[in-house]
This record gives sequence, C-alpha cells and structure tokens, in this order.
Amino acid sequence: MSTRIVIGDERRLFSEAIAETLRHVNDFDVVEIVNDSREIVPTVVRLLPAVTVLGSVSSSSDELSLADELRAVAPQCGIAVIGTDPGRGTMERVPANGVFSVVPDNAGLTHLVRAIKSLVANCTSIDATVIRQPSPAQQSLSDREREVLRLTADGAPVREIAAELFLSPGTVRNLTSSAIKKLGGRNRFDAACIANKRGWL
Repeated sequence: MSTRIVIGDERRLFSEAIAETLRHVNDFDVVEIVNDSREIVPTVVRLLPAVTVLGSVSSSSDELSLADELRAVAPQCGIAVIGTDPGRGTMERVPANGVFSVVPDNAGLTHLVRAIKSLVANCTSIDATVIRQPSPAQQSLSDREREVLRLTADGAPVREIAAELFLSPGTVRNLTSSAIKKLGGRNRFDAACIANKRGWL
C-alpha cells in the first residue's frame, strides 16, 4: 500500500520541488500540495494522509502550532516539520505532538525521505543537527551502530543492511546486539526507534 502524503508549504516552488522528488520514491504517493496555510488542516481531514510534510507557513500560525492542530483533528497522521534551526524548544514540544519528525531545511532530501519512512513505522525522529550537544549514550554508539540502526529504522532486513554496508550478516547482528544493550531496547526495531526518537540517527 502506498504512503499517502500531503505537503503544506506557502512557498509554491519549494513545495512542488519536494513533491516531485517524493513522487519518485517507491510506495510514496503525494496526494495534495497545499500553499495556503489556512487550507492545510481541512485538506488533511478530507484526504486522511499517512504523513503531512509542513514547511513554511504564515507567521500567524507557526509550524509547531499547526502541528498541534493537526494532531487534534488527525491523530493517526504522522507530521514532518521542515524548519530553519529548530533548536531545543522544538524537542521539548515533540511529545505533545505525537508521531513527529523535525528536519532542518539545510538537510538533504534523503533525510526527509528517512523521516517519512520513520513516521510510517510509527517512530518519532529529530535530525541530529537539532541536537547541539550529544549525550554520553549517543557518544557511546559507534558510527557503524548508528548506520545499522538507521537502516533498521527504514525497515531493512539484516542481509540487506549487510550488503549496503559491506559487512557480513554476523557483524551486523553483533553491532545490533551492542546497540540494543546500550539503548536498553527490547529488540533491534525497538533500539532503532529509541535512537530515532532521541535524534541520534
């Protein structure tokens, strides 16, 4: 089943460029582009997308306030906010907004694609650039462990992860076990979800 996506951004050129890119992603279906912030909530209620991507909206209703409104009327819809330097204030508001991702607008399009896939998997994610100081737990995760967890969060099986990272399946399992212990996860998907929610991937 395709992931239905609504894009809400008052910058028409920006929103159309993102939509065109997302349409080339397997299983992504951009069902509507909304360039009037007042129409975003009614459009989401009408179309019931799996994910809404929020970009720049009018100053009278910032992206996070609009996300709050969307969560109230469409709690099943994941929300990805593209924002300039979101900062820690954004992180403090994430739990109130449910399944939520923050992608800085200086990130690559692959970051947005991963964020949308994480939302479909019911995982909150915050781009690592939002977090200024890594925590001791984050620092303890190796680069390889983060890569393995990132691909796990995208739904990749062990053999696919091994092939992409040029590792053996056994090495991937060892890296996964190590990350699970460090994060206190129940399994590899839980560990990936925990790392995503903390913005470490």
